[in-house]
Amino acid sequence: MTTSNNKRAIFLDRDGVINVDKGYVSVVDDFEFIDGVIEALQALKEKGYLLVVITNQSGIARGYFSEEQFHTLTEWMDWSLANRGVDLDGIYYCPHHAEHGIGEYKVDCDCRKPKAGMLNEAIEALGIDVTQSILVGDKVSDIQAGIAAGIKTNYLVRTGKEITEQGENLATAIYDDLAEVVGVVE
Repeated sequence: MTTSNNKRAIFLDRDGVINVDKGYVSVVDDFEFIDGVIEALQALKEKGYLLVVITNQSGIARGYFSEEQFHTLTEWMDWSLANRGVDLDGIYYCPHHAEHGIGEYKVDCDCRKPKAGMLNEAIEALGIDVTQSILVGDKVSDIQAGIAAGIKTNYLVRTGKEITEQGENLATAIYDDLAEVVGVVE
C-alpha cells in the first residue's frame, strides 16, 4: 500500500518536553507547562508542522493512576492548548510496562519507547513524511524511538531528564528547551 506522505510533523514527548516532569503526572493540579512551551508550539504550527504527542505512561501500568485519569488530564491539556491557538494533531500513549506492569498492562508491547509503535501508528494515520519530520524528547528512549521510526532529526531538550552521554551520541542536537528548537527549524 502506497500513501502520499507529504506532511511534516514534530513528534513531542510529554513529560519533560511540554510539561514539567514531576514524576507520574496524572492530575491537573500537578501539570505545569514548561515556560515558553505554548509559544513554541504556536510557532511550530505556524511553520506548518503537525504536532504529535508520543508519551510512555507506565504510571498506568504500575497502577499509580488509571487510563481514565490519564484521559481526563490529556483532555484538559488538549483544551488548554487549543484555547491558546495550539491544536494537537495526535496524542499517542503507551500504558504498558513489561517488568513493572500489573495485570493486562504487563506487556512487552511494540508501542513503548524506545520501540517505534506509537510513531509508526501516527505516521500511518496522519500521512507523515518522516524525512521532513523532527522528534523532540528528553531522554535516550525518545531518540531511539525516533531513529527506529526512520526519523532523521531527533533533538534532546534539557527541560526534563539529565542528558546522558548515550543521549549526546544519539541525538542530532541538544537544546535548552522547545523554544530554542523553534529557532533552528524551518
